Amino acid sequence: MSYTLENNIDYKRKTFLIYDVPEYFNLPFLKNNTTSLKLKRIKQYPGYSINLDNYTNLDEFLKTTFSKSSNQKLRRYLRRLELCFDISYKMLIGPTDKAEYNRVFNHFHSLLTKRFNDKKTTNNNLNPGEWNFYKEVAYPLILEKKAGLHVVYNGNTPICVRLLYFSESIIFDAITVFDIDYTKFHIGKISVMKMLEWSFNSDYNYFDFSKGYFDYKESWSDLKYNFEYHILYDSKSISSILLASTLSRYFKTKQFLRDKDFNKKLHNLNFILKCKNKDIQKPTIQEIDSKNIEFTNDMLVKIDFLDLEYSFLRKFVFDFLFLNSEHINNLNVYKIEELDQNYFLIESPKKQTIVY
Repeated sequence: MSYTLENNIDYKRKTFLIYDVPEYFNLPFLKNNTTSLKLKRIKQYPGYSINLDNYTNLDEFLKTTFSKSSNQKLRRYLRRLELCFDISYKMLIGPTDKAEYNRVFNHFHSLLTKRFNDKKTTNNNLNPGEWNFYKEVAYPLILEKKAGLHVVYNGNTPICVRLLYFSESIIFDAITVFDIDYTKFHIGKISVMKMLEWSFNSDYNYFDFSKGYFDYKESWSDLKYNFEYHILYDSKSISSILLASTLSRYFKTKQFLRDKDFNKKLHNLNFILKCKNKDIQKPTIQEIDSKNIEFTNDMLVKIDFLDLEYSFLRKFVFDFLFLNSEHINNLNVYKIEELDQNYFLIESPKKQTIVY
């Protein structure tokens, strides 16, 4: 979260590299330094934050940040999600059942994998070593209230998960993912709303979206800043100066390539190489004119579209719920047997449609 230097630190002929320091952090020991230990600040990722003290509650923040029409849309998305599903929100922080923690974290991994497979790119958080590290360290931090998992549930199933860290005054949003089958409901925006609602009811001064650019971070934040890499070096040591200069050039070059979107191209290439022998394409589902399909009721076989076998149908079914303002419990999905192709009937009290 921050760092300081001990008065008796041995820095002679040494170089120190400190990652991901937000430029708004107050580091007075650097300003008052009278030693030969000097600092190079290297700009890296952009960061985005909300000063919670500028607003009394979520409603005031939304009115200040977004237009009236955008506010109405956000409220409409929230109402529609809660109309169509059995939605609940929970912050896992403090005493937390280990079995529930493991269950949520496993869903977290599955949703993140699904999200980046759909984007056809890699995510370093999903590297086995890195993910296992997060899973191992997050639980004891949750027990100490230094971390939390904010979860949106549909019934008992997590459909949006945020891993957060807490300092005394700042909430850091570390990793976030939502189930892309619920895209029509704008569940990512709903999750931010509910997370901020929790934040305003807590004793924190800032909500920090952490490093990296995303459209939603820019639209929701009221403070943009940069993360920096700090290189501390002994200015009386040639070897320390050379090492600090080399590190500085290296990270400036990385940032230059990042500004040119080289990192995105590299992630896309890694995905292609990693998945070239795997078929992760989802079947294309489309609505068709039911007048062209002839079937009788005895050809209809009711299916549970939430089963893994029919996972390719979920997004289309959830879109159907959104467009027809229907609760999932009022929905029936049938497979139409005895036809040469895979046809499915989606039926609610208000409407029915056939997809292929």
